[in-house]
Amino acid sequence: MSLIVQKFGGTSVQNRERLFNVARIVAKTRAQGDDVVVVVSAQGDMTDDLIAKADEITHDASKREMDMLLSSGEQISAALLAMTLQELGCSAISLTGWQAGFHTDRAYTKARIKSIDTERIESELSRNRVVVVAGFQGMNRYDDITTLGRGGSDTSAVAIAAALNADLCQIYTDVDGVYTADPRKVPNARKLACITFDEMLELASLGAQVLNNRSVELAKKYSVNLEVRSSLTDLPGTIVKEVTDVEGMLIKGVAKDDNVAVISVLKVPDEPGVSFKVFSLMAQHKINVGIILQSVGRDKSKDILCTVPLEDAALAERLLRENQSRFGGSEIVVDTDVAKVSIVGAGMQSHSGVASKMFETLYENNINIQMIATSEIKISVIIKKADADRAVTAIHAAFFS
Repeated sequence: MSLIVQKFGGTSVQNRERLFNVARIVAKTRAQGDDVVVVVSAQGDMTDDLIAKADEITHDASKREMDMLLSSGEQISAALLAMTLQELGCSAISLTGWQAGFHTDRAYTKARIKSIDTERIESELSRNRVVVVAGFQGMNRYDDITTLGRGGSDTSAVAIAAALNADLCQIYTDVDGVYTADPRKVPNARKLACITFDEMLELASLGAQVLNNRSVELAKKYSVNLEVRSSLTDLPGTIVKEVTDVEGMLIKGVAKDDNVAVISVLKVPDEPGVSFKVFSLMAQHKINVGIILQSVGRDKSKDILCTVPLEDAALAERLLRENQSRFGGSEIVVDTDVAKVSIVGAGMQSHSGVASKMFETLYENNINIQMIATSEIKISVIIKKADADRAVTAIHAAFFS
């Protein structure tokens, strides 16, 4: 007997028909003699709908109250799926995140998991029940509900798999694996049979929406057997693991992230400590910084540019303006009309000319590059948002034609 964790996203549970489809997948796994823990997201666009309801009241809602509100979406999905499984004759019980033992830190809307007490889950499994857990949520030391941020249900599933030492964690979504680009935007995108944790982590961090990057970090850290597959077909999915055949493909994927903004702090003094003042301010307010560029000092001043998540741009701008005097006569500029396009692949470590080919493709399509960042297995560029889809298609064609 194996223990399998299965996670189903919002589109997989969005209505009655999809719920029964998911229930049949779960029941089939259970009928094979395996113990099953299921993690679910909120149905369809319910999270966006709940955010819209909050916006009807205020545009400056308390993060604590937003967590209280948004956590209800996953609870609805968990209860409905448990009822559906029971309707099919499969014993099941739904649990909220805190009933499932998720203990988090205090960071409302972006909480980190501190520990998982698996006693309740294991107790229910011992009663031959399928345990359906509301993903995306936990409880802090003040007994307040917290949420893990967008895509947090993936993190919940992998965390449970790690805590229970599960044999397999399956992430079910509306595509049947990890592709070289978004197959909904790039028709000739190819499905990958396998991908390394590092490559998947880069793709997830750079805008590929198949897996949440925090879930990949956890899977790599705790060696969780991870598979991405579709809830709508019975096709094999993509295995995410530590090592694959890096000689097989030069790059593994092209990703786009339009949830990004560029913050420019211009004409700051060319002296030690200025960068620390800028980025420590953002760190204190839990703003994640992506690409960072600093110009060479001229005329006793320099420029500092960075990317932040789009939803944090207004907060970052406000913080920097409120503390502008600390940066010595600086100028703050925020650009939200941008996107990040990236290529990822471990094969780049042993091949030259990859960057040149990417930049040549953008040049041939008259797409201007504003910022560039590289690592051993990725190259990212910041471009105008209107050019992003065209850039992804052109770059994909250049490397995968």
